[in-house]
Amino acid sequence: MIDETLSDAKTRMQKSIESLKHEFAKIRTGRATPSLLEHIMIDYYGNATPLNQVAKVGIEDARTLSITPWEKTMVGPIEKAIMTSDLGLNPATSGTVIRVPMPPLTEERRRDLVKVVRHEAESARVAVRNIRRDANNDLKSLVKDKAISEDEEHRAQDLIQKATDQSIADVDALLTQKEKELMEI
Repeated sequence: MIDETLSDAKTRMQKSIESLKHEFAKIRTGRATPSLLEHIMIDYYGNATPLNQVAKVGIEDARTLSITPWEKTMVGPIEKAIMTSDLGLNPATSGTVIRVPMPPLTEERRRDLVKVVRHEAESARVAVRNIRRDANNDLKSLVKDKAISEDEEHRAQDLIQKATDQSIADVDALLTQKEKELMEI
C-alpha cells in the first residue's frame, strides 16, 4: 500500500518535470532547434497534423531551420502555419525547402521570456506540491482505515517529502539553466 502510493507520487512528479522540459523547449532562445516548431499544426487534407508528420525539420546552421515537406503541395500550408503561429518567424521558400531564420532576441524580449520561464517553473513546483498533498491524503486515509500504523505513515511522509524536495531541486536546476540560456547573447 505505502509502496504503491510512493511510486505513484514519484512517477507523477517525474511527469511534471518532463512536462516542464517540454514547455521550456517551446520557449526559444537565440538558437535554432526543431522542437521550437513541434506545436505547430498544419492543415493536412482537412486534418490538423503536427509539422513533424508532414515534413522533415532540420537545423541548417545555428540560426536557421530548414523544413522539407514530404509533398510539394504542402509548402504553402506549412509556410502559412509558421507565419500565423505565435513565434514571430518569417519563413523563406526556395523551391521545396522552407528556411526559417531565427531573428536575434532583444534585451527586453529576453527579460520577458525569463518571466515566462519563471512562471512555468512555479507552475511545475505547484504541481509537485499538489502531488505531495494527494499522496499524504492517501496515507491519512490508509491510517484511518487501519491499513497502516501512524509510524508507517510518518516514515512514508518523510519519503514523499524527500521526493518532493528532489523534484523541486530538479525544477530549480532546469530554471537556472534555461535563464542562463536565454540571457546568453
